[in-house]
Amino acid sequence: MKDNNILITEMIRYYAGDPKRIQHFIKVYTFAKMIGEKEKLPAGEQFILETAAIVHDIGIKPAEEKFGQCGGKLQEKEGPAAAQKLLTALGYPEKVIARVCYLVGHHHTYDGIDGMDYQILVEADFLVNLYEDGVSGEAVERAGEKIFRTKSGTDILETMFQK
Repeated sequence: MKDNNILITEMIRYYAGDPKRIQHFIKVYTFAKMIGEKEKLPAGEQFILETAAIVHDIGIKPAEEKFGQCGGKLQEKEGPAAAQKLLTALGYPEKVIARVCYLVGHHHTYDGIDGMDYQILVEADFLVNLYEDGVSGEAVERAGEKIFRTKSGTDILETMFQK
């Protein structure tokens, strides 16, 4: 398997001068890695999850350049091509690239989640976004009910935002 530290370095370069976005993907990656390991994902699925977490928001830059905004659906639209280009240049296997691009293209779509890698990526992104967006306790509770399915992700959510 590839060394994702090289990918992290490339994503830091990709977001050069934008520490908020760098901090965001590092936090999502850390939560995804931890939840995946605690949920005992198979090694190949864990690697795909971690890779996807690193590049999950790669569509922000092309969305902003093309549309002047970067909402979730635009990230999903623009992200897969950018992720494919970077991962191909770094020599990632096609099977990994295909699943990572799928996850990047769906990480703001919460119905039809079709795998633990997808579920955990969504949970990790929610953990970070809930904090970064400073949402209410009610919004955290709703996210817990509607989004979170893993024991590990739910435990982190409840502990992080306990009253």
